[in-house]
Amino acid sequence: MKHRMQGVTLIELMVVVAVLAIIASIAIPSYRSYLLRAQRSDATSVLLRVRVAQEKFFLQNNSYTSQLGPAGLKLTGADGTTMASENGYYTIDFTAQTGTTFTVRATAVGGQQRDSNCTTFTINEQGTRTTSPGNLATCWR
Repeated sequence: MKHRMQGVTLIELMVVVAVLAIIASIAIPSYRSYLLRAQRSDATSVLLRVRVAQEKFFLQNNSYTSQLGPAGLKLTGADGTTMASENGYYTIDFTAQTGTTFTVRATAVGGQQRDSNCTTFTINEQGTRTTSPGNLATCWR
């Protein structure tokens, strides 16, 4: 009777490790790219919220404000003229503000700066949206 040895050889183990490494090298960058795109909504949602708050402020005071905090729009987490977005991926501030106009900007911070397609978002009193350096349709969706 012949006994056959059972088990996994070193070659078989190396092949499995190589296949897993190839799969990981494709999946991980794709997942990171997906996360960066998904986190853009952190900027767009807070900019839309600021715009609505500005319109409410304008209806009550007949002018816009440059204050995000208690002296102006009274937004949660705001400290004067700047604030962090809800999840902290963007910094929110006003780039321009007069009594009858405003432009508010969201700038990527931390790891979100790796999203080189959409690092800065803006919206103004007319609802005009812009992004830098990327494509408006891609970044604001």
